[in-house]
Amino acid sequence: MRIACGVEYDGSEFSGWQRQRHARSVQAEVEAALARVADHPLEVACAGRTDAGVHATWQVIHFDSAAGRSERSWVLGANANLPRDVRLLWAKPVEEDFHARFSARARSYRYVILNSEVPSALLRQRVTWTHRPLDEGRMREGARHLLGEHDFSSFRATACQAHSPVREVSRLDLQRSGACLYLDIEANAFLHHMVRNIAGVLMAVGCGDRDPGWVRELLEQRDRARGGVTAPARGLYLTGVRYPRRYAIAETGMLPRYL
Repeated sequence: MRIACGVEYDGSEFSGWQRQRHARSVQAEVEAALARVADHPLEVACAGRTDAGVHATWQVIHFDSAAGRSERSWVLGANANLPRDVRLLWAKPVEEDFHARFSARARSYRYVILNSEVPSALLRQRVTWTHRPLDEGRMREGARHLLGEHDFSSFRATACQAHSPVREVSRLDLQRSGACLYLDIEANAFLHHMVRNIAGVLMAVGCGDRDPGWVRELLEQRDRARGGVTAPARGLYLTGVRYPRRYAIAETGMLPRYL
């Protein structure tokens, strides 16, 4: 039987989602906990492999098991064996052709920026902080150039292994609430560091170092060397994954909101 699950985690103390031999990973923790419930080793696939320090409120995974467990048993049993910074949110049987990664039609991320004179002691691993005033109007003007299908070579990490740099961004919203700026983006898929590079570019526009038109120029240049600073991982959250309706999987989880 194939089981799909939703996973939430605080990425602060992880080397990322993917299992690594000499570092702590979310995948290894989840597989070990589920194996205890199934009473056999298993391997999970995820919708999106997050980097070190990146959080998730709605990571979707799947695994195969012959163990006869109820949905409730998978959730309660896994959580009893997971560390405090990882939680299984739900579990459900799915069709055999479902794949957490390859069946996904879109993924959503939220990037949180604390724009204040003083950094937060409590949110230091939850947000990216800058003391320089950010003009969200300028940032929105720059962000509109990223909507649609483009070659995002200027916004991918140099070590990105994706075969094609072309991605389609269907939504890119920016809103301010108090001292926090929230950048929400949805695309059919993302390149390595793509969201963090977009956030870094828009922050440079917001503080006046660059004009909004610079974003369009970067897209046209298709050169990561001209792409600006990669924003820190700690402000980034995987918040949603969209699948075909026939799988009946909810699209989004909790949206982190502070202040």
